[in-house]
Amino acid sequence: MPSLKAVKSRIASVKSTQQITKAMKMVAASKLRKAQDRLLQMRPYAEKLNVILNNVSSSLSEENVSEYAKQRDVKNVLFVVFTSDRGLCGAFNTSLFRYLRQLISNEYSTYERNNRLHLMTVGTKGRDYYKRRGQNPIEKYAELFSEQSFENVRTAAEAVMEMYEGGEVDKVVLVFNTFKNVATQVVTNEQFLPVQSSNEEESKETNNKIDYIYEPSEEYIVEELIPQSLKIQFYKAYLESAAAEQGARMTAMDQATDNAGELLKQLKLTYNRTRQAAITKEILEIVAGAEALES
Repeated sequence: MPSLKAVKSRIASVKSTQQITKAMKMVAASKLRKAQDRLLQMRPYAEKLNVILNNVSSSLSEENVSEYAKQRDVKNVLFVVFTSDRGLCGAFNTSLFRYLRQLISNEYSTYERNNRLHLMTVGTKGRDYYKRRGQNPIEKYAELFSEQSFENVRTAAEAVMEMYEGGEVDKVVLVFNTFKNVATQVVTNEQFLPVQSSNEEESKETNNKIDYIYEPSEEYIVEELIPQSLKIQFYKAYLESAAAEQGARMTAMDQATDNAGELLKQLKLTYNRTRQAAITKEILEIVAGAEALES
């Protein structure tokens, strides 16, 4: 049975840890509220803009088709992986790594074997994870979450678009956690480039017409609207990941606080039993000494 001093030290340590997890939960809750507000404001706009982007891309004349919408043979694939900068957020990052590993094995194993698979990490956890495994991800934009602004994300999106336009990669896929609620984050992937044209069934379901009247011109749409729309899609994925991260951290810290409470109950019970055993032992020693003196 452990000594009273050891048990008291363990209780103090667990109490200190519980205070930290409570504080981290409150901080995560505050950050989640801000991230959730930004996401809920952006999500409807980005989704509607994406539908319009797909329809516009499919309806442009052949001579004005955007470089970002042209279909070409896929020789190199780029995955943009959105992870967190910090840990203590449960399975937020590990589930994403597992999902990407499975996705590559199922659909992109040929590109991986031929060294035509590239990674860009947004978030330092992703950068560190892949570097430890001997891979060389593009890490220039790994610390975007330090300052959550559209300008920083726009720079990263433009870099990806330049890689595609320059022929360095022929397909770009975003892999990130989508925010459902505080307790639920779902890993998903979206094709970023080339822009996917909508089919007839999707157009009927969304009640969108392919025939547009362009003002001022198709050229302006191609040069200005489509690149801007792509940056918005990139930013939306970024906001999804940011909100999902805080939700995962809040849930993880809440569970850690509850676990610390359960552990404290067990330690206090152990402390009381140890203390009772020590008192009983002392009483027995006193009785034995008294009896020895009498005899």
